[in-house]
Amino acid sequence: MIDVCLLGTGGMMPLPQRALTSLMLRYNGSSILIDCGEGTQIAVKKCGWSFKPIDVICFTHFHADHISGLPGLLLTLGNAERTEPLLLIGPKRLEKVVTALRTIAPELPFPIVFHELQETEEDIFVHELKVHAFRVNHNVTCYGYSIELNRAGKFDIEKAKNNQVPMPCWSPLQKRDTFEYEGVLYTQDMVLGPERKGLKLTYCTDTRPTESIVANAQGSDLFICEGMYGEDGKEEKAKEYKHMTMYEAATLAKQAEVKELWLTHYSPSLVYPNQFEAKVQGIFKNTVISRDGRTCELKFEEE
Repeated sequence: MIDVCLLGTGGMMPLPQRALTSLMLRYNGSSILIDCGEGTQIAVKKCGWSFKPIDVICFTHFHADHISGLPGLLLTLGNAERTEPLLLIGPKRLEKVVTALRTIAPELPFPIVFHELQETEEDIFVHELKVHAFRVNHNVTCYGYSIELNRAGKFDIEKAKNNQVPMPCWSPLQKRDTFEYEGVLYTQDMVLGPERKGLKLTYCTDTRPTESIVANAQGSDLFICEGMYGEDGKEEKAKEYKHMTMYEAATLAKQAEVKELWLTHYSPSLVYPNQFEAKVQGIFKNTVISRDGRTCELKFEEE
């Protein structure tokens, strides 16, 4: 199970009732944060979650509304007596940008590890989760992220017997790839059936529609995507500044055959995003016009 909280849904600038776009995930005692604009700490407090378990922060790009909240968060983590390393993932120049921001947060009791994305697509493994970064199309280098949790196959007693795997190996091989017993090395595939469907969440903001978004969001349980504009006549503005309309996001969700779409990253001028709900759902039925603090639990499908 993965806990999901869309901390904020605003783009460009925070508003009194709308924090800047940021996402937080919790899994197995650890947390991942994607983007950290101004006010992210307040948004975390409002949803009742904790800063301390954050082990990874992913950045889509380096515009202020996606990273300016980082120095304060680093100081908060330091004041919470954190000593474990913190992994930061983002486009090239990540270390340079963060070092500049840390002018106001120079002393930290924990090390920062940087992973600068070099390729069009990259995989980073965090505990049991796969973080897949993919390049999108903004006016600066920008990435979307898919977070995947694979699920092993069920224990197959007949398969274990046919492969002559001793009973003392059965339980360990359901938890690890290999297990040595009485000088013989046994592997997990000798006792498990086919891999079952896992969980997948895809997040992208600040981009024009691209084929890479469709490909990487394919089959996602949850697709969180910017819907900067909903008003008629905003198409050219979206193209000029390399953002998306709600309807373009819904079209991507339909093409990628996702289970559910949450819209986010609304323009400050978009005062009532939910007024466009019916029109957007006409393109993709399972669309949610998100508000700050929206949460859900992604669970494995029942057998």
